[in-house]
Amino acid sequence: MRAIRQHAFGGPDELRLEDVPDPRPGSGQVRIRVESAGVHVIDTAIRRGQQTGVFALPELPMTPGREVAGMIDELGDGVDPGWLGRRVVAHLGMASGGYAELAVAAVDALHEIPGSLDAHGAVAMIGTGRTMMAILEVAEPTAADVVLITAAAGGIGSLLVQAARNAGATAVGVAGGAKKAALAGELGATVAFDYTQPGWTGAVRDALDGREITLAFDGVGGDIGGAFELLGIGGRLILYGWSSGTPLTV
Repeated sequence: MRAIRQHAFGGPDELRLEDVPDPRPGSGQVRIRVESAGVHVIDTAIRRGQQTGVFALPELPMTPGREVAGMIDELGDGVDPGWLGRRVVAHLGMASGGYAELAVAAVDALHEIPGSLDAHGAVAMIGTGRTMMAILEVAEPTAADVVLITAAAGGIGSLLVQAARNAGATAVGVAGGAKKAALAGELGATVAFDYTQPGWTGAVRDALDGREITLAFDGVGGDIGGAFELLGIGGRLILYGWSSGTPLTV
């Protein structure tokens, strides 16, 4: 089969298309004929060799990719025969191997794809979607909230904008760049701002006209920590990532 292989940490030029042996599923595993694979900020950090602390870096050479969707074409020992031929989405954990024509996944990591969803949509939601759901279980936004969402045009941020809107809350989207801020507005943010512009926190205060942020979601860290300053007394700040490369310290 063909696969994207990486022999050294670095930029995208370290990713090479190579021919490698077809993987075989072990006990409790299945093999998936890959239709779509996910790409996240963490995947690019792993590629650069900069993902340290939270996750150990994989050994090289490796085939990147932790999320795949496609059809099961082979079963390992002990797997229910009913899985064969089903279209599924799976998170491979840190085992990687998703950027390939074939990938192996544990049977307990499988989710059947409903007929109304294509492979691209399924793989986009397997990690991002469940992270968003976990955040909402903790935050429980209501119509009384004024919610600030950083990285509001990103994978998780764009879902949180829509969730805040659906809860009836006032959604304040913050994104890096005018186009991304505009997208946050299209997704349902009541107001949206470009945090690369100086004075964005003041612009947020002016737009809210005396109302305070009661709930903030931050997946960026670093300089976007100004979001913390906007919280009103008793406000809640939920940190779920640091796409800037610098965790937010409080």
